[in-house]
Amino acid sequence: MYKHPRQEVEAYPLPPSESNSVGKLRYVPVNNSRKRYCMLEPSSSPDSTVLVSNNNNNNSGYEDTSASCVTDDFNDKIKELETAMMGPDSSDLPLYYNDSFASTSSQETNSWRSTLEAVSRRDLRADLVSCAKAMSENDLMMANSMMEKLRLMVSVSGEPIQRLGAYLLEGLVARLASSGSSIYKSLNRCPEPASNELLSYMHVLYEVCPYFKFGYMSANGAIAEAVKNENRVHIIDFQIGQGSQWVTLIQAFAERPGGPPWIRITGIDDMTSAYARGGGLSIVGNRLARLAKKFNVPFEFNSVSVSVSEVKPNNLGVRPGEALAVNFAFVLHHMPDESVSTENHRDRLLRMVKSLSPKVVTLVEQEANTNTAAFFPRFMETMDYYDAMFESIDVTLPRNHKQRISVEQHCLARDVVNIIACEGADRVERHELLGKWRSRFGMAGFTPYPLSPLVNSTIRTLLRNYSDKYRLEERDGALYLGWMKRDLVASCAWK
Repeated sequence: MYKHPRQEVEAYPLPPSESNSVGKLRYVPVNNSRKRYCMLEPSSSPDSTVLVSNNNNNNSGYEDTSASCVTDDFNDKIKELETAMMGPDSSDLPLYYNDSFASTSSQETNSWRSTLEAVSRRDLRADLVSCAKAMSENDLMMANSMMEKLRLMVSVSGEPIQRLGAYLLEGLVARLASSGSSIYKSLNRCPEPASNELLSYMHVLYEVCPYFKFGYMSANGAIAEAVKNENRVHIIDFQIGQGSQWVTLIQAFAERPGGPPWIRITGIDDMTSAYARGGGLSIVGNRLARLAKKFNVPFEFNSVSVSVSEVKPNNLGVRPGEALAVNFAFVLHHMPDESVSTENHRDRLLRMVKSLSPKVVTLVEQEANTNTAAFFPRFMETMDYYDAMFESIDVTLPRNHKQRISVEQHCLARDVVNIIACEGADRVERHELLGKWRSRFGMAGFTPYPLSPLVNSTIRTLLRNYSDKYRLEERDGALYLGWMKRDLVASCAWK
């Protein structure tokens, strides 16, 4: 989910709202498979479906692109899914409803409408749970039946639970087809949307939700405090993305009493961020170098072009005399642990970082438990977590805004599908609660590092720009950002 959006001096313009945003099918061929997968994309076309899998029993290797079923049992069941995903919006009530209440006041009508919508939301949640429960018990007949019902209830332009339900349903159908792994790989290889469009979607998510800013501000506060008396600072960012996190820290260093320190940033890339920026890490390095020059901060950038799981100490260029800070922002949950591989890259990476003797290590992660949980509890956790996230998006981004559909599809939906549909090494979204991260850091030899007392008040000020439903809580030396009763992101520091 979390990728660094690019921050520029000039804000990205948002396109005008489009009230009739619907979707279109995009076929994504899966290599070495007889299945095809269709992903929902924003469009102005009324012909909208979401998920079609295509089985071809011809051993010639030719794939028929005509729409058929996810499994042979679905031949007569999977229909046009336009209604499924773009399904009945709350305003599209049956005619008899309006007729039967024609004599009532508009206030009474709205009250009934709200009541029916609330019942519908409860029913959708219950049906999603029933479908997942049936799959967990291998009751395929019940699962198929529930999927048909769910297709008439979900909508990418509806209530938060309807929108999330659309992507949960994608994951359930993909899991039933035993094609989740192939689907997720194909989605990540797909060249759509264009890189500049993906970057704009990331930027929209960055602006409408405080998750990124919360993580960056809390981590930067800990780093600034740890190196406040140092003249040479080396920051290693294990997922630098677009480099946005370091813009404010460079500016803060420029204002440090006695002058700024000499700064070196080592960035490690990821595939999605590279595609979004349209090139390698030199783009990030040049941008940060221009910023540092503008603020008279001595600066050097070092790029590492290997995946995080393959990083070795000699890739990082640690030098004597530098105060070392290491940043893990929304990245460690992608590392496979002992439940996936005997190599256990998650713990190996922490032990390697500890061997570098850093002054501070910052951790920012989603507060969810999807790593080792079995399928059904993992489904329940995913629905609960992302429901809160979709609700928070609903507050700041108009429901009929075309880019909202794109933001949720390209920045969030893939994660949901991966968590629900994939297993083993192919399930790369493996979140853990902070309690488990504490245990891992402790076993690697780290001890807690207190967060800056200024960070708490600064973030509270930030949250005033969003919604009073966000909450900030400090517990056991860590900061938690939540939406109403649900913790969403946790931040802490170690040494």
